[in-house]
Amino acid sequence: MSDALRPVGRTRLYEQVLDRLRGYAAESGLKAGDRLLPERELARRLGVSRASVKQAIVVLEVQGLVEVRQGGGTYLVGDGLDAEPVERLVERRRRLPDVLEAREAMETKLAELAAERRTDEDLAALREALAHMAEEIAQGGHGAEGDRRFHAAVTAAAHSALLADFMRSIADDIAESRRESLRQPRRPGRSLAQHQRILDAIEEGRGKAAAAAMRRHVRTVAKVRLLDWEPEQDVEQAAE
Repeated sequence: MSDALRPVGRTRLYEQVLDRLRGYAAESGLKAGDRLLPERELARRLGVSRASVKQAIVVLEVQGLVEVRQGGGTYLVGDGLDAEPVERLVERRRRLPDVLEAREAMETKLAELAAERRTDEDLAALREALAHMAEEIAQGGHGAEGDRRFHAAVTAAAHSALLADFMRSIADDIAESRRESLRQPRRPGRSLAQHQRILDAIEEGRGKAAAAAMRRHVRTVAKVRLLDWEPEQDVEQAAE
């Protein structure tokens, strides 16, 4: 069968709902902390089922754009609802487990080596990175740059050229997993505290403790809403 005559795809209805919600947020000037209309009202105005609205809101929640409060409605986390395309989200969900598996394998060993090999300059870089992350969080950010600097400093402190090369080869994927983790509710402060425990073990030269602290941290990073999300068949089309 000719590939040119493959079946024509259809945009999922909840993706159309996402587009409408994005436009609604922009036209209404919705800002961080503002509440969306209730799902029932959104479904009525859009002429779709409530299930399709719920699917769209789950996608926004997975991307950290809204917070769904139990019994209290849906609130914007930032200004606007600029969601990434669903297909890109699906691809990130497919790739993320492999990235996290690689991070756990390599970064636990890097932390252990850092505890055994770190210099005074390495410790200064680790402390500076942690301070930068704390400042970012204090100013209302996620601490992503400080997080990046901290993990880069751990890699440098391990003084393993080959492992450093491996880390550079997946740097973009690691950055993506970092962003995914840090936009989880209350995650930045928890990540900062875990970094402090890693640093404490490295400062004290306790390799096994540093590895264990890093392993706990990376497993926390792996607990993201995206991995709980199951891209669903459109409920309206399934009913046809």
